[in-house]
Amino acid sequence: MIQMQSYLDVADNTGAKQVQCIKVLGGTHRRYAGLGDIVVASVKKSIAGSEVKPGTIVKGVIVRVKKNTRRSDGSYVRFDRNALVLVDGEGNPKGTRIFGAVARELRDRSFMKIVSLAQEVI
Repeated sequence: MIQMQSYLDVADNTGAKQVQCIKVLGGTHRRYAGLGDIVVASVKKSIAGSEVKPGTIVKGVIVRVKKNTRRSDGSYVRFDRNALVLVDGEGNPKGTRIFGAVARELRDRSFMKIVSLAQEVI
């Protein structure tokens, strides 16, 4: 579960390293985001020379969460850290590579480009 003020790792090669969630999209009083949800975030750390500077406001899709997520078959999936992938206005990833595993729930949310770029889908 990701909420406002949560820090997340960035799982792509855009140059941003860490972001802080500032808004969960999808409803007036929506408090939490899970796998496949879109959040608005502020870049806190980035590598030198990247086009994404600290303080930039970006949108991202949640690809990993520490909180258990229940699947329809009764199993649960969880990851070691919270992470997101930066996306543009149409939902396409800004980066050309995605690091680490992503959840299978992204396929249900129609983020097929992210699923195809990922190293591993769990």
